[in-house]
Amino acid sequence: MKNLIKQAPESGAAENADQQEERELTIAEQIDALTDPSFMTSLARGLAVVQAFSDSRKPQTIAQISQKTGIPRAAVRRCLFTLQQLGYVDAELNNFSLRPKVLTLGYSYLSSTPLTVSSQPYLNAISRDLGESCSIAVLDDGEVLYVARSAASRVMSVALNTGSRLPAYCTSLGRVMLAYLPPDQLDAYFARARLRPMTEKTVTNQKRLRELLAGVRQDGYAINDEELELGLRSIAVPVRGASGQVVAALNIGAQAARVSVERMREQFLPVLLRGAQELSVLLP
Repeated sequence: MKNLIKQAPESGAAENADQQEERELTIAEQIDALTDPSFMTSLARGLAVVQAFSDSRKPQTIAQISQKTGIPRAAVRRCLFTLQQLGYVDAELNNFSLRPKVLTLGYSYLSSTPLTVSSQPYLNAISRDLGESCSIAVLDDGEVLYVARSAASRVMSVALNTGSRLPAYCTSLGRVMLAYLPPDQLDAYFARARLRPMTEKTVTNQKRLRELLAGVRQDGYAINDEELELGLRSIAVPVRGASGQVVAALNIGAQAARVSVERMREQFLPVLLRGAQELSVLLP
């Protein structure tokens, strides 16, 4: 990630240019940047509207969704009307919420992917044995995507469930999967990743992160010590498919006040490694 040198701008225009360079593209801008003739902008906008509900349990208004996605209000209104007619969205006055039918969009993946089908009994057993939450995730578009989870207790301020997404660079799950990427794919990840500090302990320097990833690849596991959220500590190991390639990562998360780094390494790591090995036998 390119380091930005902060200097006093010579003019307001220069400052605005710097801010424009640093600004993250909205979802609408990302969609508009895709110019292939076969690309369906309307479908992309509809999916973006559905995803706009993912980080809120409250009903959303057209204005809120438009602000969140950058999609014009008129387009958001048409998307919501279509989704309502198809049974995916419910509306009460100007407040919209998802209906249970939206679960069918992800059910096909969850029910047909060997990773999700096979892993749940192992997650339940590990969670029961260690008394901590256990998860398995894949790397999707530079983020950690949870595909199965067995929660013993809530260890984060935000509830994690199947389908939850977290940054890869500051999580044990993410670092395990990043560590085993081919060099060109890792370079591509860092070229587009925005390395923000989640806590005062978060490592955001690309050189240091690459050193940590090299250590993860050598050791075969990653420990995250309050870099994602203060009070949260986790350990993760890779899960390999039949070809030997890393296809996912398995982790245990716990409260830092209760579980030390030493206990994670001595007690949790052998259980995770055994679970990952047993799970790998079942994967294609």
